[in-house]
Amino acid sequence: MGHDHHHHSSGKNLKLAFLLNLGFTILEFIGGIYVNSIAIISDAVHDLGDSLSLGTSWYLDHKAQQKSDSKFSFGYRRFSLLGALINSLVLIGGSIYVIYEAVGRLMNPEHSDAQGMMIFAIIGVAVNAYAAWKLSGGKTLNEKVVSWHLMEDVLGWVAVLVVSIVLQFKDIHYLDPALSLAITLYILYNVFKRLKETLFIFLQGTPADINLKEIKIKIENIRGVASSHHVHIWSQEGEHHVFTAHVKLENVNKFEEYKRLKAEVLNTLEAYSFEHFTVQFELDSETCSLE
Repeated sequence: MGHDHHHHSSGKNLKLAFLLNLGFTILEFIGGIYVNSIAIISDAVHDLGDSLSLGTSWYLDHKAQQKSDSKFSFGYRRFSLLGALINSLVLIGGSIYVIYEAVGRLMNPEHSDAQGMMIFAIIGVAVNAYAAWKLSGGKTLNEKVVSWHLMEDVLGWVAVLVVSIVLQFKDIHYLDPALSLAITLYILYNVFKRLKETLFIFLQGTPADINLKEIKIKIENIRGVASSHHVHIWSQEGEHHVFTAHVKLENVNKFEEYKRLKAEVLNTLEAYSFEHFTVQFELDSETCSLE
């Protein structure tokens, strides 16, 4: 019961984001040193980590599209989730470094080349905004976390652009690191939310878009269903969900009645578009060995 969801576009978008980020990181290092901007240099260091994690995400996204085999019977989709986890951790580490550098520059302000900053900021906004737009419709957690990487860069470059404009009129040395610090803290807050969501799925928590109680009620309201137990829902990578359950039937005397009840239960589950579901049906005369 598979549902094909933009696998090829996902890989292409991650590849594009990786190549743009890596190329622009090299340009940032050169430009940051040239214009003496801590915001640009910090972003370059941050983008270097991003490039490594984006490359990892690209590889893991490709790996996630492999079909199931004897090693991974559900397939490799959770490798995409691993990419989201690595991405989040790298982003947190990079953000901590940016905060450290920004605080140091606040304590010891330095002059920056405002005109050079403006040129790099315009290029930075354009490049990162395009990459963020390409990934904005991503559904997997991997794509969502990568999208936050790129949104961080867009906001960071907008801050650099604002600072460079202000510095054209007044040389306020602390403005550059102050805005860099504020935006990094904002992005860090959102990354922690994504990391929490990623870990929740790793721990096989019930997906937020599925109501387990609602499904149990619908199944147990079917005439001929006595109860349900061992009902489990988890997600492979945030998009494709799996369902398993034991359903106890009552007053089933004919095979035709059994077939009707089975069809009704399965039709109820099909409305939720699970990637995979397994239901074990038990007669009221049976005792479940797992209960």
